[in-house]
Amino acid sequence: MDGKRVLVTGGAGFIGSNLANHLAPGNDVVAVDDLYLGTPENLDDDVEFVEASVLDDDLPTDVDVVFHLAALSSYTMHEDDPRLGARVNVEGFVNTVDQARRDGCETVVYASTSSIYGSRTDPSPESMPVEARTGYEASKLARERYGEYFHNHYGMRCAGLRFFSVYQGFEDGNEEHKGKYANTVAQFTDQIARGERPELFGDGSQTRDFTHVSDVVRGIELAAEERLQGVYNLGTGVSYSFNEMVEMINDELGTDVEPKYVENPLDVYVHDTMADPTKMKEATGWEPTVDFEDGVARVCAPYRD
Repeated sequence: MDGKRVLVTGGAGFIGSNLANHLAPGNDVVAVDDLYLGTPENLDDDVEFVEASVLDDDLPTDVDVVFHLAALSSYTMHEDDPRLGARVNVEGFVNTVDQARRDGCETVVYASTSSIYGSRTDPSPESMPVEARTGYEASKLARERYGEYFHNHYGMRCAGLRFFSVYQGFEDGNEEHKGKYANTVAQFTDQIARGERPELFGDGSQTRDFTHVSDVVRGIELAAEERLQGVYNLGTGVSYSFNEMVEMINDELGTDVEPKYVENPLDVYVHDTMADPTKMKEATGWEPTVDFEDGVARVCAPYRD
């Protein structure tokens, strides 16, 4: 990825802005965002920002690579307005990729989700059966099927990346604008640093494959460089419980804030996740470089300072 013109949809959001800023020094980067949740304040000056929706006509798709990250990116967002969720997550994907195809672009990397694996304490390979329990999951599965369509019918290379629990932090990262939709690492660190008790659903035993955004950005870039086709996990293959996470944050901050355990208010909830990243590693050589202990230290560092 050098000397390319690229489009990042959802480019003012958390992962999108990290990707756009990472690519901008060596490439011509356009970030499109409708500001539903993102903010252009996340973007460096050398990123061109265009306020637009992925549902719009005449998107800036005269590019070498499309990184399609725009989405209503959570179960609750999607359930608040399922029709809007389907339009943005599915129609928006088809609209963007088709415009790019017509403009001669052949390489697309897009965001899928690990939620489709359900709750698993064992590593989840891409080959295992998946299902849609929510509208959000259905929309991401639809993206994967449309990715197949664009590949089989038009010869495009469409790589869907199933993200696990991506984090960076509020004080030294691009998550703060997400508020209650930010990763729990960022939310809990901010709360504990202010002496507030974080709320954990149930007994706090739920686990996540926490993946630092820098590793995710590197994986997204590699997927484009290698022109991958199909779906790939982007996770560490190691999981930690929320109780362990809170303990690690307290250790880093030198605090002793006890979590508050509350009843889970969500109708559908993934209790455990863990990636099997073998396929991505074999295809690109990608491996995570930030283990969770180091990642928590990075999130906590600005509060210590």
